[in-house]
Amino acid sequence: MNFQKERKNMVNHQIIKRGIRDKRVIKSMLEIPREKFVLKHNEKDAYLDCPLPIGMGQTISQPYMVALMTQCLSLDGSEKLLEIGTGSGYQSAVLSNLAKIVYTVERIKALSNRAKVIFNDLGLENITVIIGDGSQGLERYSPYDAIMVTAGAQQIPEKLIYQLKENGKIVIPVGSSSFQELLLGERKKNKLKIKNYGGCVFVPLVGKYGWVK
Repeated sequence: MNFQKERKNMVNHQIIKRGIRDKRVIKSMLEIPREKFVLKHNEKDAYLDCPLPIGMGQTISQPYMVALMTQCLSLDGSEKLLEIGTGSGYQSAVLSNLAKIVYTVERIKALSNRAKVIFNDLGLENITVIIGDGSQGLERYSPYDAIMVTAGAQQIPEKLIYQLKENGKIVIPVGSSSFQELLLGERKKNKLKIKNYGGCVFVPLVGKYGWVK
């Protein structure tokens, strides 16, 4: 299977045609091999327009949603970024091309370890993977220029807001455990200025400030 051709088709038809305009996001999506982040038996489906299971009740997000969430943060390459929910590691890898350093938190050790191996194989050296409760953020390296949450929350955890720099941005799905709306918040004097980017479906954010498992 010609994965490079599939990747180009995915970007042209699923990403650009739906309105993603950030050239740096498009370039990163063209460079990161999505097939490396799916389960072996799903490689042939790596560039389909849908999320895919990665085991342990988790998924790799739809390519368009990865691009949209990334574009929302308007990254210029200088940022210290926090990602909540490493999962497959695909979103982390896309972000690694666009931010100076990426801290990513995953509560499931097996997924965290799998992602580390892939990052190492791809030579992505600016990603730090940490096992823990992402709903609490990662205070030790805060404040962050940007935070991305790749799991659905009932509300935006205040812990995360306080770990943002002034003018920092957070993108997060907020709603019920089965349906959310994608929100972009920009911190202004300890408050968030919110934009809504429409409906989406993510696995629940589990933890102290998320859904209780």
